Amino acid sequence: MSAMPIMIGVLCVMAIAYRYYSAFLAAKVAALDDSRETPAVRLNDGQNYHPTNKWVLFGHHFAAISGAGPLIGPVLAAQFGYLPGLLWIVIGVCLGGAVQDFLVLAASLRRNGQSLAQIAYTDIGKVAGTAAITAILFIIVIALAGLGKVVVKALGGEEVVYPPSSLLIFPEKQPPTISNEGITAIPAGTQLWWGLAESKSQSMRFTDGFNLKVPVGYQWEQSHKIYDVDGIEVRYPPGAVRLVPGSSWGTFTIACTIPIALFVGLYMYKIRKGRVVEASIIGGVLTLVATVAGGWIASHEIGKWFNMTQTQVTIAMAIYGFVASVLPVWVLLCPRDYLSSFLKIGTIGLLVGGVIIANPKLQAPAFNEAFAWTGGPTVKGKIFPYLFITIMCGAISGFHALVSSGTTPKMIRREGDARTIGYGAMLIEGLVGVVAMIAAATLPMGDYYAMNTDLARVPQFHDKFVQIGADIDHLNVYEDRTQESLRGRAGGAVTLAVGMAHIFDQATARITTASEATLKTMWKYWYHFAIMFEALFILTTIDTGTRIGRFLIQEVAGKLHPKLGKPDWWPGAIVSTALIVAGWAFLIDYNNFMTIWGMFGIANQMLAVIALAVVTVFLFNEGRGRYAFVTLIPMAVVMTTTGSAAILDLSGLIDTVRTQIANGSGRNVGTLVDALVRGGLILAMLTCTAIVIIAGAAQVLRIGGKSELRRDVAVAAAS
Repeated sequence: MSAMPIMIGVLCVMAIAYRYYSAFLAAKVAALDDSRETPAVRLNDGQNYHPTNKWVLFGHHFAAISGAGPLIGPVLAAQFGYLPGLLWIVIGVCLGGAVQDFLVLAASLRRNGQSLAQIAYTDIGKVAGTAAITAILFIIVIALAGLGKVVVKALGGEEVVYPPSSLLIFPEKQPPTISNEGITAIPAGTQLWWGLAESKSQSMRFTDGFNLKVPVGYQWEQSHKIYDVDGIEVRYPPGAVRLVPGSSWGTFTIACTIPIALFVGLYMYKIRKGRVVEASIIGGVLTLVATVAGGWIASHEIGKWFNMTQTQVTIAMAIYGFVASVLPVWVLLCPRDYLSSFLKIGTIGLLVGGVIIANPKLQAPAFNEAFAWTGGPTVKGKIFPYLFITIMCGAISGFHALVSSGTTPKMIRREGDARTIGYGAMLIEGLVGVVAMIAAATLPMGDYYAMNTDLARVPQFHDKFVQIGADIDHLNVYEDRTQESLRGRAGGAVTLAVGMAHIFDQATARITTASEATLKTMWKYWYHFAIMFEALFILTTIDTGTRIGRFLIQEVAGKLHPKLGKPDWWPGAIVSTALIVAGWAFLIDYNNFMTIWGMFGIANQMLAVIALAVVTVFLFNEGRGRYAFVTLIPMAVVMTTTGSAAILDLSGLIDTVRTQIANGSGRNVGTLVDALVRGGLILAMLTCTAIVIIAGAAQVLRIGGKSELRRDVAVAAAS
């Protein structure tokens, strides 16, 4: 199957959905009215409530909602084949995700820019409002940790441990030299054999070289000749770890976007006020310069300053998230988000064009039975229900409801802008998910799994890879072209960047007469531009998400003391921001990627159920309950898929707790605590969601045809 027909079909479906379905939602369901004064105009304070140009705000909103989900989720879900994920993205975004984003935004506009939790308080009641606040606080922290973990995996270095009691077989006649620091360069062609105590041993050959850190003073211990292979056979050093370097190029480029965004903000709002196009061009050019300069930095002595560990990348993100959340929106948050969206939408446009021009063949199967019913290296669970919580944001995302009732409604100048910003931006995010799926599916299966499987887990899936023909890869070629370490960079970000570079390479070859050598040279720029593009997606969600979390904590604190609830009171802003940042930074550094991503998927989709339930009650309160089917249908679908995944995960965690308790003195305390914490979070989210749904249903039954109740809600919202 080729990619071009799929891309054209998706574009047509989305165009029809925007032209007709969003128009119906705007006119009949949301009843937008440009003559009505928006909160941004009525409550303008120059800091949080700030009337903003429609397209600048579109850029901010799109940047804020477009995080790791639409990029990484489809890449991970490609494990099941490309067709199930594509169907869920296209159907889900048109009938679910875009509907939620748009209607939550419309509801917040009618409620003075209130948050989703405050709307629940106003439209449903205190019990539902309290449950919504509790769920949102859990979900914000987990969501930001999940998003941040992707950046950490893409930019930060890591250490990998191979199975103990393994053997290394070097192609040379003697083992390589170990330095005084315990570092040895393992040459390409080295083999690793493991499972020696089992009836069937397994092996893998490293097609690329790497550094191995062994205990200082260790001497290679040669083993007896067990296998009939060429080379020197030695024992794998106890405690040895493979060193995977961080991306100096990517880290430098991302760091440069912060001062660039500060300058763009000053240019748009102070130096040349209102000159949006000029600021966009300047910002875009400077960012491209930073991308090219990153290649020189990475090969220079200064590059080691940007070669960070995963913990160092986490700390750097925490500092950025704190500063961006505390500063006024026009200084850093809005211009950086706008600048990011300028690059995001431009890059997506290039990718769509690249797919149409290159028309690459989809190497992945439409449906992959090998992992559909058992799980695999990228998604541990079965296709149902785990496909839906893995892709999530590309189809529907509860996190978006926080943005649609957070910063965005406080900056809209006219109600009519909500259709383009709410529904339109989410359609673009769905398109991002489609492009990500296609990019992953165009890679040969061996390359896809080699990049997207943790090195320590390769032995676990080795036989399955041989069965489906995914045991042969070309990563040594890709690593030579990108000048980066690619093998085992699980999490999807690196896989997507290589897939994007692959598409750009094929498209360029079709429209230019560039030599093969020139095209190979361009790979490193395409790859690092893609890494920067992905990290920009994610960081703009982290800064906005942190600010939303800050608002929520201040809303809660304001019930204890009015001054604590004022967004422009600096002590309250600093303390509340610090609490949110500390929460997500701790989770990033505490747990592995798949655990965080799985929790993020469940939490995020549960929030979507809460958001759709709140909007449903809002429609009844506004006297438009006859249109509630537009929210009830997607709510039922998401509740079924996510609820099933939550129950399966909870059941597995309960089994883990039972096993650890039964082990007595042999129990692993860390595993027990981790299972209890994760199980408690899932149970809390299920409980909060159930409370909101039940309270919402009770409110709808109370309302019936009683107009006086709707008037009471309107008065409460205005006050």
